[in-house]
Parts: sequence; structure tokens; C-alpha cells
Amino acid sequence: MRGSFLKNHKSWRDSKSWRESKRRRGVHLIPNLLTTGNLFSGLASVVLVFHGRFEAAAIAILIAIVFDILDGTSARLMHSTSEFGVEYDSLADLISFGLAPGLLIYVWALNSPGMLGAAIMFAFVACGALRLARFNVMKISGDGKFFTGLPIPAAAGLIATLLIFDGHIVHMDPETKPIAVLIVSLVLSFLMVSTLKYPSLKQLKFPGHHHFMYLVWAVLILVSVIAYPQVMLFVVFAVYAIWGMVERGIGVVVKSLKKRGVPANSSQPLPGSKE
Repeated sequence: MRGSFLKNHKSWRDSKSWRESKRRRGVHLIPNLLTTGNLFSGLASVVLVFHGRFEAAAIAILIAIVFDILDGTSARLMHSTSEFGVEYDSLADLISFGLAPGLLIYVWALNSPGMLGAAIMFAFVACGALRLARFNVMKISGDGKFFTGLPIPAAAGLIATLLIFDGHIVHMDPETKPIAVLIVSLVLSFLMVSTLKYPSLKQLKFPGHHHFMYLVWAVLILVSVIAYPQVMLFVVFAVYAIWGMVERGIGVVVKSLKKRGVPANSSQPLPGSKE
């Protein structure tokens, strides 16, 4: 009887272990499925570019950004991050946020300059690949609060929303569009491989007594995006793209003012200061 009990107990334990293993596999599957959605959206954008449906291609890039946010968030919430998931996510990002927007800017605006346009497209895709490679290398030692260089999804989002913004609001003429897109593409390529710091929204924390005001601002921004998506989406991505430059500029100015106010070789206290 005891042997039968032990046998049943072992069978129950093995069954429970099998269920736990199956559950863990399911947990790991969800982020990878979302990454696949990211990849599918990027490839859809490429196909739409070949068919001349530029706005639909831009929207596909924005959908890929949503999938990219969801796969990272789900992996963290389910504690299911893995080396496979990291590498798969990077490969999908290179297609959706490197190749797709690079091809989009070339066919939409840069094919008239000839080889110069092709060079700009290559620069954007190459800088995006370098940005992803550096992110994977620095992820182990980084603090997670800041990104070094503009994240490639943000650069792709700015390209996509620029196209939508132009199609609905600006309507750039054929002479101005190549120059404007060329400048934007070069700036984004530089920002991706720069050492400028950009806040990581997933690690963003606010002081407790300011939670309500930040919630109000978030609601106002969300309502604005819903009411005027063609304008506000471009504004949101543009503000984030220039954030690193503005913060670096403020830091340089503050550092310069501190050096002027307190000379390094001065031992005399400043007027009004306490010893």
C-alpha cells in the first residue's frame, strides 16, 4: 500500500512538474509572438512601399512600434526574458525600424538625388544596426534608466510620422522634400550612434507628490494625440528626438556657469556664502 502511495505521489509530482514546464513555455511564447507581430508589420511596410502606398507603410511601422513595446513589457511582467528573445527582438527591430523606414525615405523622397539618396538610406540603416548592436552589448552593464543614443524605434517613428504629417498638413513641394528628408535622416542617423542620453520610459519614475500632475499631463497628451494624430504623433516623436540634444546643451551651460561662478584655483568664499 505504501508503495502504491509513493507511486501515485511521484506520478502526481511528475504531472505537476510537466504542467509547470508547459506553463513556462507558454509564458516565453507570448513575447516571441509579439516580436513576430513586430517583424510582420515591418515586412508589411516594405511590401507597401513597393506598391507605392507610403502612408500605409508608415502606419505599419507605427504598429510595429506598438508590438515592440508590448513584447518588452510582457517579457518583463512575466519574467520571461531570454537570450533568444533579445536576439530575436533585435533582428525584428532591424527589419521594422531600420530597413522599412530606410526604404520608405528612399522611395518616398530620396530617389531623385540618385546615389546620394541611396547613401543616405544606407547611413540610416547602418547606424540603426550599430545602435542595436551597442544596445545589446551595453544592456548588461547599463542602469536601465537611460538609453545611450536615440533608440531606433523612436527614429523610425519620427520618419513615419513625418510622412503622415507632410501628407496631411505640410504638403512639401518636390524641391523641398528631398532636402528636408535628407537633413532629418542624417540627424537621426547621428543621434542613434551618439552618446546623448535619452530617458527610458519603462524605468521612468516620478516623485510621489507629483503623480497627479503627471497623470493630468499624460491624459492631455493622449487626448491631443487622439484628436489630432497627424500632428501630435509627429510632435511627440520630434520632442523625444531632440530631448537628448537639449539636455546635453543645458548640462554644458550649467557646467560652464558653475566654472565661472566658482573658480577652481580660488580659495576665497563668494560674497554671501557661509564658511
